[in-house]
Amino acid sequence: MVLFSQFLLIIYLLFLSSVLCQVTEFISIDCGGTSNYTDPSTGLAWISDMGMMSHHGKSVQVKNPNGDWMQYQKRRDFPIDSTKKYCYTLSTKERRRYIVRATFQYGSLGSDQDTYPKFQLYLDATQWSTVTVLDGSRVYVKEMIIRAPSNSIDVCICCATTGTPFISTLELRPLNLSMYATDFEDNFFLKVASRINFGAPSKDAIRYPDDPYDRIWESDLDKRQNFLVGEAPGTVRINTSKNIDIRTREYPPVKVMQTAVVGTQGVLSYRLNLQDFPANARAYAYFAEIQDLGPNETRKFKLQQPYMPEYNNAVLNIAENANGSHTLYEPSHMNVTFNFVLSFRFVKTRDSTHGPLLSAIEISKYQKIAAKTERQDVTALEALCSMSNASGWTNDGGDPCIPVHWDWVTCSSSTPPRITKIALSGKNIKGQIPSELKNMKALTELWLDDNSLTGPLPNMSNLTNLKILHLENNNLTGALPSYLGHLSHLQELHIGNNSFGGEIPRTLLTRKINFKYENNPELHKQRFKFIFGSSIGVLAILLVLFLGSVYLLHNLRRKISNQKNNEKGDSFRTNTKPLAAYYISLSELEEATSIFSKKIGKGSFGSVYYGKMKDGKEVAVKIMAEAASHRTQQFVTEVALLSRIHHRNLVPLIGYCEDEHQHMLVYEYMHNGTLGDRIHGSVNQKPLDWPARLQIAHDAAKDFGADLNIVHWARSLIRKGDVISIVDPILLGNVKIESIWRIAEVAIQCVKQQGYSRPRMQDIVMAIQDAIKIEKGSDQKSSSGDSDAQSSRKTLLSSFLEIENPDLSNGYIEPSAR
Repeated sequence: MVLFSQFLLIIYLLFLSSVLCQVTEFISIDCGGTSNYTDPSTGLAWISDMGMMSHHGKSVQVKNPNGDWMQYQKRRDFPIDSTKKYCYTLSTKERRRYIVRATFQYGSLGSDQDTYPKFQLYLDATQWSTVTVLDGSRVYVKEMIIRAPSNSIDVCICCATTGTPFISTLELRPLNLSMYATDFEDNFFLKVASRINFGAPSKDAIRYPDDPYDRIWESDLDKRQNFLVGEAPGTVRINTSKNIDIRTREYPPVKVMQTAVVGTQGVLSYRLNLQDFPANARAYAYFAEIQDLGPNETRKFKLQQPYMPEYNNAVLNIAENANGSHTLYEPSHMNVTFNFVLSFRFVKTRDSTHGPLLSAIEISKYQKIAAKTERQDVTALEALCSMSNASGWTNDGGDPCIPVHWDWVTCSSSTPPRITKIALSGKNIKGQIPSELKNMKALTELWLDDNSLTGPLPNMSNLTNLKILHLENNNLTGALPSYLGHLSHLQELHIGNNSFGGEIPRTLLTRKINFKYENNPELHKQRFKFIFGSSIGVLAILLVLFLGSVYLLHNLRRKISNQKNNEKGDSFRTNTKPLAAYYISLSELEEATSIFSKKIGKGSFGSVYYGKMKDGKEVAVKIMAEAASHRTQQFVTEVALLSRIHHRNLVPLIGYCEDEHQHMLVYEYMHNGTLGDRIHGSVNQKPLDWPARLQIAHDAAKDFGADLNIVHWARSLIRKGDVISIVDPILLGNVKIESIWRIAEVAIQCVKQQGYSRPRMQDIVMAIQDAIKIEKGSDQKSSSGDSDAQSSRKTLLSSFLEIENPDLSNGYIEPSAR
């Protein structure tokens, strides 16, 4: 027994220590107050809001305040402006539970006023309450129990429909341990609808210091319209001076539990209105047997109303449920639905000698937590605010978008809201453009002109929805990033009067963009660069594929000679002969590629991006690097040609997209890399050997048919008789030189100036077959010193040396000697 008493003492001391700590963390703000003070009735310290609201609203003396409370002598009035919100920011500890309380006492109307105020109250982005003043002498109390979602919260006033929006006090009260924990607190706050002390000795509410958490327990004697009406006959008030053991989860104050009402005629009933109901709620009932019952006396009763089948049959025996008299019993209902008018009724059981008893109730509505603006967007805005000493636009408080957006931003209607426009022209912003802007993926307009911005442009390639970018009249330096030309929605780019240098990305000049870049002395248009390079190992296999395109293009031109060269995507879709490739919209490709986020390659045509269509098909999307007319013709040709070519060594063309400013080709994605990758070993696979390369060339040559030629060969090396230098180094030592010379021989014939002098496709196929037979012949490796190889080389060189430059003296090409 001694050990148990010591244990209870330790628990009590811990509780007392916790309570003392709670008080030091109280925040009590006298809104409109002009000085800090200590309330003599509670001992709590109050601070003025002058420091946090010096730019918003004004302090107003309350006319005929109700009572002598110091915090209700003045109030803070805010301008009537439906486009503005006025916010207090309170520091919190993330995931700790708090009571947030705002109170409003307006006082008497002035001589120039005829209507009491009506306006909105918000906690972060969540609509807390509509404050409607009907009685100027009444203190309207709004309480929310929250688990703090971050290290601060915003309490905002806005959107007045009548009168002047105002506030009297703002309070933050930390709670202990798991008080008021629910299963739904990740998504819902608890909006207090009613907290009533039954059997109260007076009309005064009970709060701190009687309640160490400073909850306000209204007296059941504070009668008003639709509040605790319909009291059952025989209801009496009882009290005790004995201590009540309240050590349960919610810790109601002892002073509340020392009073109660009893239904002496077997019934206890009341009716009251619940603001903002019907709704789902968390409900608590507090009981303590504070009467000394005799040995044969009992108090048993049931909840008869409201009708809740899961609770109505339960019998309450307070002393039994609480394991003794003068001990708290607090059954709670985690989630119940109440109507606007709540009628509740307890009735005693037939075998009970005493009627039902009730000490207190608490009812809180589940308030859905609204999503705040995307955190990455807010971080970027905070970075911009830190770059200016201006006292106006940087002091906008609360969420950037909800309930009304800041003056200099525009927001989307999505959940969560995203910033779509930033308008900070001429706001005295200094320093480098913050890198945090790169995460504002919904941004469509960015106006940062006429400031004092310095340094290079940060990486903003993720801003794929950006349409308008104004940076003129700053001190920006460095090169213009190439990503600017690849922002597919960009329509307007102004960078004049800065110090940018280097070359302007070509796509900015060729696309239909309102692009202004004057007064950047070091900035100039890009000089065209022609880069020539070849790999003979790739050419040996891809030559026939290229000429196959030439051949089909020749036939195609005859068919479309009467059509315009700059034929658009619509012409593809209206062709009388349907293409194997089909039209794919830009929106589909943006979704498939996550707005072109994964670049997997780049060629002469342009960049290549990985994507995945809705049906799961993986694709490679090529975007034309520029929109010049010859490129448009190239796009038309490639779509028409490749949609008709089907070969196992060619990547299938799936579809195409033709937007106003961009052309795209959609191919099947090849997991094992390209043919060039396989030849050069740039993928994690064994490079192709010579026989495999010959077989690919042979198959392709047969498919393309007659009248095709192979493209130009490495003439200078052949002239020297150095065929070894043409060979892929990977193949050396594993290939017969005669086989290579056979391919070289037919390639040399293909560079004849006149078409009739070049071999037919059948001849090319036979030559490749000969090379394959040589490779499959004797296993003995041939050397460059063999007589057959020497003879082959001599014949080839002789043939090659007969090829002369064309004679243009007569204005036409003379046939070369053979």
